[in-house]
Amino acid sequence: MSVAKLLDQIAERNNFGIKAYSRLTGGDINDVFLLTSKEGKKSVVKLNDADKYPGMFEAEKAGLEQLARPGVIDIPEVLAVGNIENTAYLLLEYKGSAPKAPDFAEKFGMQLAALHKTTSEEFGFPEDNYIGSLPQYNKSSKSAADFYISQRLEPQLNKAKDRGYSLQLSEYFFKNISEIIPEEPPALIHGDLWNGNYLVNEKGLPCLIDPATAYAPREMDLAMMKLFGGFEEEVFTVYNDYFPIVPGLEKRIPLWQLYYLLVHLNLFGTGYLASVSNIIKKYS
Repeated sequence: MSVAKLLDQIAERNNFGIKAYSRLTGGDINDVFLLTSKEGKKSVVKLNDADKYPGMFEAEKAGLEQLARPGVIDIPEVLAVGNIENTAYLLLEYKGSAPKAPDFAEKFGMQLAALHKTTSEEFGFPEDNYIGSLPQYNKSSKSAADFYISQRLEPQLNKAKDRGYSLQLSEYFFKNISEIIPEEPPALIHGDLWNGNYLVNEKGLPCLIDPATAYAPREMDLAMMKLFGGFEEEVFTVYNDYFPIVPGLEKRIPLWQLYYLLVHLNLFGTGYLASVSNIIKKYS
């Protein structure tokens, strides 16, 4: 089926007609299009292979809706999710853009802190989801350390082993990291908060997209923000003013970044092997 026909069918299912469409940047997994209806209203649709990534958009819908629920930071509204033949689609509210507001960094820090103050009785999420194109597991746990080890590190370490990478974990590794992970309440986190997963909306304020949502240790978001850069230091300063961080975060950042680097190792290959091995050695 042609893209034009597919988009027309999605529009028809959702009670509008397409006047124009154009491709947007969408990463390696999804095809993303900006749709303009005959009435001039804009929306965004993401497409992927429903057989290759089963349930991906349903999981993204659940994550976006969970992030939106506290009402503390801008999140695109999910308009529809579905399948047409073997193509899955996610229809989203279009977010216009503008230059960053003068208080962008301050607002980002405040809003992220407010999001992280949203908590749950247990770590986890009602369903598993994805990080990039890899499955992410969210079985509930009472302990931050247990959740991080069993639902984040172990699945990626096992996948790396299956792909032939030799990672030398000492017998003390998991015990060592368990002792330094703060026992804070679960926090509602974005889960994949690098600088490509937020927009500057039409008010010049942050809007979060493409989440890997869970109730998890909040320092995971902060560590991911520091992994590839792109966030002003004021964001972290203001965040700490509104939701003070347990002392010693700088020593824990590599531990949290290990998960994301393992994901990159499993997705993109050996360019991330040295970083992963160095962090494992650091905590062994």
